[in-house]
Amino acid sequence: MKRQLLTALVVSLGLLATAVPPAGAAPAALVEPDQDTFYQPAAGYESKAPGTVLKKRPVTVTGLGIPIPVKAFQVQSRSTDAKDRPVTVVSTVIVPLTPYLGARPLLSYQPATDSLGDQCNPSYTLRTGLEKELPLLALGVAKGWAVVVTDYQGPRDAYGAGRMSGHAVLDGIRATLASPEAGLSARTKVGIWGYSGGGLATGWAAELQASYAPELNLVGVASGGTPADLAAAGRQMDGGPFAGLFLAAAIGVSREYPELLSIFNAKGRGLIAAMDDLCVVEEALYAFHSVKQYSDSADPLAEPVAQQVLAINKMGSTGPKAPVYLYHSKFDELIPWAVGKNLSDAWCAKGTKVAMSTDYASEHNVLAVTGAPAAVAYLNARFLGLKAPTTC
Repeated sequence: MKRQLLTALVVSLGLLATAVPPAGAAPAALVEPDQDTFYQPAAGYESKAPGTVLKKRPVTVTGLGIPIPVKAFQVQSRSTDAKDRPVTVVSTVIVPLTPYLGARPLLSYQPATDSLGDQCNPSYTLRTGLEKELPLLALGVAKGWAVVVTDYQGPRDAYGAGRMSGHAVLDGIRATLASPEAGLSARTKVGIWGYSGGGLATGWAAELQASYAPELNLVGVASGGTPADLAAAGRQMDGGPFAGLFLAAAIGVSREYPELLSIFNAKGRGLIAAMDDLCVVEEALYAFHSVKQYSDSADPLAEPVAQQVLAINKMGSTGPKAPVYLYHSKFDELIPWAVGKNLSDAWCAKGTKVAMSTDYASEHNVLAVTGAPAAVAYLNARFLGLKAPTTC
């Protein structure tokens, strides 16, 4: 099983890396989300229940411009932001063309968007062929699962805001199950999976599911390199080669919690303007910067307003109802291994059946790929109804 999954992953990565458009052909021009009327909230969405389908359209999912042979459509659904206000989110639903023996399960896959611009969201990158994690979510499609990928950062591209992300994931699942085109039902078995920034959205969806979307038949969760503690991750990255990710997350969280803006000085406000629309690759331009450069505080993370927001966005206060597989590199240079271990301990203490795997042969980015087969195998076992393992 593991060898087959590894082979599928290598093949998927190879196809995506080597695929080129036919000579003389160019992909049809796509309108970026801020110019696409589909993303504009449907009239009256505020009065609808979370997860209500508001709009729908067929789309083509591509890898580097090559259409993927699947049935795909997008839905706009009503969701809830970090402060429980109504918003809308867009999800992309992918259904294999091959039949599935039995009731087809649904995988909600959360890529590490980690960006501040709406053109970086998967609903757009899956259509342009530039979604870097297509080979990973394709492992679910190859198993015959339906897959939903939601723009979980919400309409303000609030990178790092956990509650916004968790709500969006759960409402994307609700909207998918409510769409006849997906061929699913309210009792469909659901699994959620994500790594790094996608692990943040996955972990929050797992924590919030019992209270926010208890009707979902969530049977398994797989989350890797999980940023369960933004303060710990921030202190690890600040001033180092991945500082741009941390600065972008600080800006992203402030979009849901504008009270954080009081920490930024004039140079910080300039940073906010400069990073306003950046995707994750462009954030690397801010390597080795420190948040202290953009604040008059000697320790911005220790400011009372920052402590309050960081506490709200720290996982572990509620144990997920569904069993969880956590995987984390012992030598993770972005998210300290202790963050994953502390999350596992917190969830175990609250009764969640957690299986935690520590990898000693990788670092953060490598484990995103090498850890994928085990995550898929874990979710497949949950879909089959097998007993979940635990390291609690």
